[in-house]
Amino acid sequence: MPYRRTPAVQARMDGRRDAVLGAARALLADEGYAGCTVAAVAARARIATGSVYRHFPSKSVLAVELFRSVVTAEVDAVSAAARRPEDPAEGVAAAVETFARRALASPRLAYALLAEPVDTAVEAERLVFRRAFRDVFAARIAEGTGSGRLPRQDPLLTAAGLVGACAEALIGPLSGAAGSAATGRTEGPGPHTPAHLVAFTLRALGVPHADHP
Repeated sequence: MPYRRTPAVQARMDGRRDAVLGAARALLADEGYAGCTVAAVAARARIATGSVYRHFPSKSVLAVELFRSVVTAEVDAVSAAARRPEDPAEGVAAAVETFARRALASPRLAYALLAEPVDTAVEAERLVFRRAFRDVFAARIAEGTGSGRLPRQDPLLTAAGLVGACAEALIGPLSGAAGSAATGRTEGPGPHTPAHLVAFTLRALGVPHADHP
């Protein structure tokens, strides 16, 4: 008869796994992927290195699970922001603003998610989640074109362009802020980045009188 874990044993294992992911997330926010070695994660979680390997057989597997857990929360936040306004264009703008503000609030973490060099497994996950953000934007753009509140356009193409533009616009400020955190300097991104991205988004959607902030 195969061994079956009791609910109590499974709960303990799940708790330890969550603790490992929590430690890895803290390291990611402080030091990026380069600092998320298995030994460093184990030390942050206050467990033996071998205990990490019981839940994640390699650093690559740990990095992929870490990326999924962090970015899923970001997609959920952006999705919620996109749904709130009644007007579709305002919904897309709210999603972009939320994306930017959350990134700039945690620049080291956001830079790791968006641009830090990573192995191919994590890079593949980046593509999956870029499509997830794209689909959030595209749903509201399609609503706007279908109701006539936005000019006719390809919702997926516009959405993909917005995701790419937002990421590219943020990488510079994020890398500067991440470098400042690493060196102890306090300089960071300018305060107008989210407002500029919102104005850009509305113009890209074809909203009339979407002036520069």
